[in-house]
Amino acid sequence: MIEKRDFYINGQWVNPSETRDHLVIDPSTESPCAVISLGSQADTDAAVAAAKAALPGWMDTPVAERIAKVETLLEIYQRRSEDLAQAMSLEMGAPLDLSRGSQAGAGSWHLQNFIAAAKEYNFDHPLNDASPNDRIIHEAVGVAALITPWNWPMNQVTLKVGAAAIAGCTMVLKPSEESPLNAMIFAEMMDEAGFPAGVFNLVNGDGVGVGTQLSTHKDVDMVSFTGSTRAGTAISKAAADTLKRVHLELGGKGANLIFEDADEKAVKRGVLHMMQNTGQSCNAPSRMLVARGIYDKVVEEAAQVAQSITVGPASEEGRHIGPVVNELQWGKIQALIEEGIKEGARLVAGGPGRPDGLNKGFYVRPTVFADVNNQMTIAREEIFGPVLSILPFDSEEEALEIANDTPYGLTNYVQTQDSARANRLARQLRSGMVEINGKSRSAGAPFGGMKQSGNGREGGSWGIEDFLEVKAVGGWSPE
Repeated sequence: MIEKRDFYINGQWVNPSETRDHLVIDPSTESPCAVISLGSQADTDAAVAAAKAALPGWMDTPVAERIAKVETLLEIYQRRSEDLAQAMSLEMGAPLDLSRGSQAGAGSWHLQNFIAAAKEYNFDHPLNDASPNDRIIHEAVGVAALITPWNWPMNQVTLKVGAAAIAGCTMVLKPSEESPLNAMIFAEMMDEAGFPAGVFNLVNGDGVGVGTQLSTHKDVDMVSFTGSTRAGTAISKAAADTLKRVHLELGGKGANLIFEDADEKAVKRGVLHMMQNTGQSCNAPSRMLVARGIYDKVVEEAAQVAQSITVGPASEEGRHIGPVVNELQWGKIQALIEEGIKEGARLVAGGPGRPDGLNKGFYVRPTVFADVNNQMTIAREEIFGPVLSILPFDSEEEALEIANDTPYGLTNYVQTQDSARANRLARQLRSGMVEINGKSRSAGAPFGGMKQSGNGREGGSWGIEDFLEVKAVGGWSPE
């Protein structure tokens, strides 16, 4: 049993103010793998006080020096990536190959992109050539509370910490209590990188406890949260009394529009993308919208692809998918699969229960429903498991209407060889991101959504800007 009860506050590992043990469960085995502490108000207050005290000095540190610290962090991160991969595989169920590649790899990728973006960003500049006495200064928002999820832990930690550190913010990180071990390794890296005491602090806890304490804290200037839309709503309400900035990266119900001229790999690509990370991704293409003329063929192919996906323990290497994160999620997914059957969707792959041969662990069968309409529960709710819904459409206009008929707006996908149609749809789809024919966004592109998928953007210069205030100065003396 791994024991990680301490918190990282003001540059030191400290004991929690009171004993509140929390077991971390290995979802592959359903057995405890670690014990951490859940913080109390005293722990939260200590972390925020440390961040507040460190803020003036860190804001005053030249940007080049802040970037250099993140460059040092990146070197340490790359050296310790296997430690991170092993931790994430154990605590949230990502198979080792995925954990080493996409899960751990995302962190170094984001840090590299922030470093590149920061070196090009103009933090301090004249308003324009005609106004030499007007100065625009981009400075830190202040003390930032960073609340991160369990499904892509290092992806989200680095998106927040990297941007906040470069912007000059000090911070308190509350990782998910479901997957805290990787974040504690990350805190060790921040310490080794030599960030000044108080710039980065970590307090473990749950949303009701430390999460709410941070969201309501008078000395926290900003909350950056990634998680469910329900929790994002609660955080917004909690933060309202102090009028702090709230950045939200929330759920999704992405539509994948497949037209008759889609490339031959489009269907397989869409199913595999949906099933990656066991369907536990906010940007998963969970609704496959298919042109009527190729509908039957696509349904058959999608079912075959899903049936070819193997499921197994996270500790094993290979291209299988692992368990979902915990019993609560497993139960929710099972209930939604049953609801899909009850509402009349046609089950063409997978279904309720665990895969054959897996009687313990939170494993879900890769599941595909056909003949779904957009009012069914499985088309409306974010399932957050390996469950794909396939819906037919008869025209481009109908496909667009179905795609946009959702409270979410994170990522949509278009599969067509008609470039004019693809570009037209990219403009009309109500989402923060659109991917055409399997082309993912480039390094430094912004990640984020609209509607109930949240606000703000992460990654590159947009991610840094979310941690910056804009100050306009009149009467500046040109230097």
